[in-house]
Amino acid sequence: MATFDFILRQARIDGHGEPADIGVFNGRIVAIEAALPQGGPERPADGRFVCTGLVDAHIHLDKAGILGRCPICEGTLQEAVLLTAGAKADFTQEDVYARAETVLHAAIVNGTMAMRSFVETDPRVGLSSFEALTQLKRDYAAMIDLDLCAFAQEGLTQEMATYDLLIAALEQGATSVGGCPYTDPDPVRHIDLILDLAERFAVPADFHIDFDLDPEGSDLPGLIAATRRRGLEGRVSIGHASKLSAMAPERFRQFAEQLAEADIGVVVLPATDLYLMGRGADRLAPRGMARADFLAAAGVRTAVATNNVLNPFTPFGDASLVRMANLFANVAQIGANEEIARSFSMVGESAASVIGLSRPSAPAVGAPADLLVLDAVDAVDAVRRIAQPIAGWKAGRQTFEHALPRLFRGEADGGR
Repeated sequence: MATFDFILRQARIDGHGEPADIGVFNGRIVAIEAALPQGGPERPADGRFVCTGLVDAHIHLDKAGILGRCPICEGTLQEAVLLTAGAKADFTQEDVYARAETVLHAAIVNGTMAMRSFVETDPRVGLSSFEALTQLKRDYAAMIDLDLCAFAQEGLTQEMATYDLLIAALEQGATSVGGCPYTDPDPVRHIDLILDLAERFAVPADFHIDFDLDPEGSDLPGLIAATRRRGLEGRVSIGHASKLSAMAPERFRQFAEQLAEADIGVVVLPATDLYLMGRGADRLAPRGMARADFLAAAGVRTAVATNNVLNPFTPFGDASLVRMANLFANVAQIGANEEIARSFSMVGESAASVIGLSRPSAPAVGAPADLLVLDAVDAVDAVRRIAQPIAGWKAGRQTFEHALPRLFRGEADGGR
């Protein structure tokens, strides 16, 4: 009788000096040893890096793949919001499901095992996108953990029908709620309304905030104060916060300390921030990306994430979080091993903490058998080379296989 459902042989794991074998039974890791005895089907890792999978803390599945409906002229944030608002009127459940599924497939084969997707919830789209992604979440539950964030992209106080739709989505199973103060004429009230819902439904709150390069007029002080006043430390996160990249060092440090004290997580979206920010410059364009590495050093929970794929906010993307960690490292101009390892954590363990999950990056005995094999020797090597994911298992069930390329050198060497 087999002892294990399967054994992953010779895996390189953080915290283990030498490659080790991982034994899996009934969806959990039951043994990690230098050389496990035979006791079930085996799969070689061949000395490659194995972690517990990647976490995308901020993505918009429902808005992906709409470039054909949104002709980009200016490439600005304002244009992206307007174009997408117009396109949403024609969203159907079938349409949203199909486009979101395409991105979800790409994310899974790129090693993502948990994700927070914002879901447009307003009078233009109603609950169509939410219902489509709810079905997608059910259909792919065995492959990825999907947190659906009911989201008010286009403001709230000027269109309170959106508030009722957010309530409906939360009543129907949304697992977080999100707001966008910079699109609302009353950002302070917008923040309070979203936090009201977070408290009422006992879910995390996540805000798109301070998405410009003017160091003044930040909405962060109001959010930080409201978070602490309500005792919501550890249950609030923000995305973009590109204003931080325009602030003088001392003011940045003050915000970093305040974010750490309020335990507000920060998600940086390199692809979108680079594409949209700094378009007014005629030379030496600012990067417009908040330094998540500096925030992490100050004790802030941080993540690097995808945001948008093939739409007016980001007309690129393949849902590869390893690529995004590499992009962040390039833009932040970091190169030391410790810094690169931190950027990997921002698409792994640290990203998980931002969206309220406890997912240590290193496989451990007793934990669910969520395993990702990367063509690298460790996390640093994976980020430096944008290592290819080779295979993944969710709770012990294999979810994908991505064979390495083969090189055919010709007849002279027998075709090897």
